[in-house]
Amino acid sequence: MGNKLRIEKLQELIKQEMSKMLLTDLKDPRIGFVTVTDVEMTGDLREAKIYVSVMGGAEQVKSSLEGLNSALGFVRREIGQRIRLRFTPEISFALDTSLDYGDHLQKLLLQVEGDTHADNSKGGGNETSSRE
Repeated sequence: MGNKLRIEKLQELIKQEMSKMLLTDLKDPRIGFVTVTDVEMTGDLREAKIYVSVMGGAEQVKSSLEGLNSALGFVRREIGQRIRLRFTPEISFALDTSLDYGDHLQKLLLQVEGDTHADNSKGGGNETSSRE
């Protein structure tokens, strides 16, 4: 049980440090507006997958991921210096598409809601309320 808590704390710490690196240390022009959304670590703390969300089109996403992957060595070294661990985890980046998926669901829900209101307004003349 204690090991799970340690993993969660390390994940959050890596997320914070990676966010700081994106703001101040990574100067690659290919890296656009990137946000760290989550970090997943293996149970033995040897591997960390950093999930990022990228604002922009498909070309901007591709370019940003290329920039991040080219900086993997720097990122790993910086995390190793900032977070004292026996072994610095292997870092990999993955695109987090959950925000896009949530946006897609929101649009579908609004579309369904709009269709429901349109159906109600078509047949709305038949309803009357009377108080006797």
